Amino acid sequence: MGAEPATALLVTDLTVGGMTCGACVSRVEKKLGRLAGVTATVNLATGKARVTHPADIGPGELVATVEKAGYTAAVPAPPPVTATASASASAPVGHGRRGQHDVPEAADGDGSEDLRPERDRLVVTALLALPVLVLSMVPALQFRNWQWLCFALAAPVAVWSSWPFHVRAARGLRHSTATMDTLVSLGVLASFSWSAYALFLGGAGDPRTRMPFTLVPSVSDGVAHLYLEAAVGVPLFVLAGRFLEARARHGTGAALRSLARLAAKEVSVRENGTERLVAIEELRAGQVFAVRPGERFATDGEVVEGSSAVDPSLVTGETGPVEIGPGSAVTGGAVNAGGLLLVRATAVGADTRLARITRLVTDAQAGKARAQRLADTVAGVFVPVVLALAVTTLGFWLGAGADAQAAVTACVAVLVVACPCALGLATPTALMAATGRGAQLGVLVTGPQALEGLRHVDAVVLDKTGTLTSGRTAVAAVTAVPGGLGREEVVRLAGAVEQGSEHPLGRAVAAYARREPPGRPLPDVSGFTALPGRGVRGRVEGRLVEVLAPDDGLPAELADALAAAGTTARTPVVVRVDGTAEALIEIGDTVRPGSYRAVERLRRLGVRPVLATGDREAPATAVADALRIDEVHARRTPEGKAELVRDLREQGYRVAVVGDGVNDAAALAGADLGIAMGSGTDVAIGAADVTLVRGDIETLADAVLLARRTLSTMRVNLVWAFGYNAVTVPLAMVGLLDPMLAALAMSASSVLVVANSLRLRAWQPPSAPRGRTR
Repeated sequence: MGAEPATALLVTDLTVGGMTCGACVSRVEKKLGRLAGVTATVNLATGKARVTHPADIGPGELVATVEKAGYTAAVPAPPPVTATASASASAPVGHGRRGQHDVPEAADGDGSEDLRPERDRLVVTALLALPVLVLSMVPALQFRNWQWLCFALAAPVAVWSSWPFHVRAARGLRHSTATMDTLVSLGVLASFSWSAYALFLGGAGDPRTRMPFTLVPSVSDGVAHLYLEAAVGVPLFVLAGRFLEARARHGTGAALRSLARLAAKEVSVRENGTERLVAIEELRAGQVFAVRPGERFATDGEVVEGSSAVDPSLVTGETGPVEIGPGSAVTGGAVNAGGLLLVRATAVGADTRLARITRLVTDAQAGKARAQRLADTVAGVFVPVVLALAVTTLGFWLGAGADAQAAVTACVAVLVVACPCALGLATPTALMAATGRGAQLGVLVTGPQALEGLRHVDAVVLDKTGTLTSGRTAVAAVTAVPGGLGREEVVRLAGAVEQGSEHPLGRAVAAYARREPPGRPLPDVSGFTALPGRGVRGRVEGRLVEVLAPDDGLPAELADALAAAGTTARTPVVVRVDGTAEALIEIGDTVRPGSYRAVERLRRLGVRPVLATGDREAPATAVADALRIDEVHARRTPEGKAELVRDLREQGYRVAVVGDGVNDAAALAGADLGIAMGSGTDVAIGAADVTLVRGDIETLADAVLLARRTLSTMRVNLVWAFGYNAVTVPLAMVGLLDPMLAALAMSASSVLVVANSLRLRAWQPPSAPRGRTR
């Protein structure tokens, strides 16, 4: 490959710790962006940063930069891979569309959070805080010296329970930055400090003191009020909210964890007639391994011995078992549902299909939608603005002659109620849930830009061979002369003579004959002769059998079939036995059953279908007519397809291209959105933004609907996140929001955003429209 030039750009993934809101995301991105030639995308939901940087800036410098910003950072340890796979932490951007060649870290997909410390802190906080909340909110339960008991219970909550907030706030202060932790820390300290002042100096320490509870702060009656309920309620509700957020974000990474569980740890390798169990890392391409019933295929390969049924549903989403035998390709992670198989490994490590799928899902979750970039920008300035508003509120109330505790209450409420967390989580959680659900449905997207592109597509250019059709030459119809040898006998004789042919049409006839009827061997052929441009002939069981191009003088039944074959773009051949025309066999590519439903569903979604193929006019028109596609472009070279895409875009269409071959790569890359069939070439998949894993065109409509639902969810999340602050912050400034209720509302806002995103995990595509399916 040669050495990389000094100016080559690399991509490094970092795990970033300590981020709690969109302001944190903005700060990390800005700090990394100040390095020459460095750009970074940070995801709050996953706790990951994807950094593009010059080769002369190493991962160590990137980590140090993040740490200087007040956060922790580390380069995830690459998983073990075989000698055929790259294991570097960084990869050149130019090597493949996504720039990463390792098997991605897929254990959790959410920063591998350990929730036990957070859970334990929350439980202890709840045990201490609940008595304080009950006594503070129910005056009838306030006994003699109740306030001193509450103060003793609140002290460890304000210090120990809130310690993570204080530490992160102090760290931010050292780096001249403010985040959500700054607001929470200041709110807790202000509430607790005011309560301590009230107890020791403000008259609230009298054993007979009773404190009323009101939803709206009240005017002082000469005795300083206690706000211990706010001092414990703020950390309790924030800790509870973040714990629920973490649990929910853990759920959005379910797809990656499912993919990770599909990877085998050991494999039974067959060598020189013996079998030994080795670690998957030791397996090499070309080695033969055994797969017993119920076991998963350790890697991609080709069956060399045995036959069985395979369940590929967990990898490709296909339903039902698939019958395989010698020569069949298998995918790592699929389950052997039948007999013993011997498989030759064709790809290992990062080159396997499972690794590529996992990498696509991981890469997709690292990106950002345009709306989220705006939200992160807002969050970056939001906290300083809130701090300024809190100080302004305090000064205004005091300057207006209001009671000091009312001023402090309003200031604390402003600090606590402001919530950039919801802004930071609005789209990443929706994106994680959607990409995971898409992977389960057989739709892989490269990132939020692909989802946005799917949402707005209004024209789709469809390749014919391998996309709308099966891409395999096969016998489509057999018409036998009435009163002749009969269909079955003619097929048997034609298949026998075609056994010696290397022509694709001949192989299709021979393969068809072997299946009609199954298990019946074809007779031998003698005197086989290939007639260039015409067909083949030979003797089978003493008869002269010829399979030739059609000529004149055919019986009426065969002449009618020949005319019909011309309208369907199939290639016809005539079978003559001892000089007599006995049958017409039509050979051609067949339309995928799902193509009819796919095109109809796209049309109902307002997407204009366009057929573009390098094939001849007749077969292209036949397929278009069958699928009711009005616009057809035949004999299109790869450059011609790319030019067609440019023309459609100039007409104002937002164009998607669906293809599966090398000839589609240029059009895929030049479209607003490139969509590759999972059964296609690596070149096509590499140039695409979306991959249909099962190679089923019908899932394209599912992908469009999922994209529309996802972006709708993102918009709802952002409207809620912005609207919540637009309503609650002014209420807090005018003294109409108690600090404890402010903390509850703030925590609820983030939880609601995440919960709304999680609904995407259960999204189901609607049933295909009734009507024509063939």
